[in-house]
Amino acid sequence: MDSLSQIVLGAGIAAALVPARHRRAALLAGAALGTVPDLDVIPLALLAPDPVANMTWHRTVSHSLFVLVPAAVLLWAWLRGRGGRVAEAPRRWLWAIVLALTTHPVLDAFTVYGTQLFWPLPVRPSMWSSVFIIDPLYTLPLLVACVVAAFAGVRPVAQRALVLGLALSTAYLGWSLVAKALVERQAERALAAQGLQDAPRFSVPLPFNTLLWRVVVMTPEGYLVGDRSLVADTGPMRFTAYPSDVQSLAEVGDYLAVRRLLWFNHGFMKAQVVDDSLVLSDLRMGVEPDYTFRFEVARREGDGWREVVPVQQTWPWDAAERLPLLWRRIWDASADLSGSPP
Repeated sequence: MDSLSQIVLGAGIAAALVPARHRRAALLAGAALGTVPDLDVIPLALLAPDPVANMTWHRTVSHSLFVLVPAAVLLWAWLRGRGGRVAEAPRRWLWAIVLALTTHPVLDAFTVYGTQLFWPLPVRPSMWSSVFIIDPLYTLPLLVACVVAAFAGVRPVAQRALVLGLALSTAYLGWSLVAKALVERQAERALAAQGLQDAPRFSVPLPFNTLLWRVVVMTPEGYLVGDRSLVADTGPMRFTAYPSDVQSLAEVGDYLAVRRLLWFNHGFMKAQVVDDSLVLSDLRMGVEPDYTFRFEVARREGDGWREVVPVQQTWPWDAAERLPLLWRRIWDASADLSGSPP
C-alpha cells in the first residue's frame, strides 16, 4: 500500500493500544514503525541497479514476519530497559510495537504487487490482490481517526475515534475480499463455458476502488483479459484474447532475470518483440496495453537471443486520460477499457 496508508495504520494501532497519557507519543512512534519496512528501497537503489532485482527484492527481508516479529521484540526490550513510557506500560507497548510493524507487510499482501511474508523460505510472494495499492476509502477513516486523536489527546473521544477508524478500515478490507469472491465466481462460470476453468488466472481491482475489477487468464497462446463492474454488469463475463510471444519467452526462460520475474509474478507475464528487443510486461499492474512494469531482457542476435542487463521501459499510461474512462466503466457496462480513451 501507499506510504500514507501505512503511516496512519501504524499510528492508529499504536495509539489505540497504549495508555491515554501516552497516546500522542504512540501516534508518532506508530507512524515511524509503519514506515520502516519500506525503507528497504534506499539500500536497493544503491545496491541493485538492475531494475528486476530492485523490484523483486523489495518487500523481502524488511517485510518478512520472521524478521519483523523478533526485531519488534528486541526493540521493545531495548526501549523498556531505557525506562520511560515503555517501562511504565510494557505489555501495551509490546503489542503496539509488534502490531505497528507487522501489519505493514500484511496490508501490503492485500495488493497484487507481491509481499514475501515468509522470507527466507522459498515460497512465492503473497498477493491476495483485493485492494489497489492506493485506495482512499481504506485510508480516509484511519487518517481522520489519527487527526482526531492528535488533537483530543487523553480525552475519551480520541480512543473512540481510533477504534472506529480501525474498524471501518478493516471492514473495508473484508468487503474487498467479498467483492473479489463475487468477481471470481463470475469469471469461473464464463471460463468453464470455454473449457478454461483450470487456466491460471488472477483478479485485481482497478485504481482507487473495489467496484471495478480486472481478470487475467493465461492461455497457451497468450492471455485473456476481462473486466467486471459490480455495479453495471449483468450476464456472463466477457473476455478479450491477446497474444504473447510464448516461444521467445520459452527460449530465454533460463535467463536469471526471466526466472526471477516468472517466480515473482506467478507467471502472469506478456512477452513481445519491440525493435529486436524482447520486452516482458508484468500483467498484474496496468490496463491493456499499458503496463507499469516492462523490462527489456534480451536482444536478438542472429537466430537467437543475447541476454542483457534488464532495462525498465517507460511507462506509457496516461492517468489524465485513463482515469475518467475507468470511472465511467464502473457505471457504464458499454465503456471499453481495452482501447485508447476517447
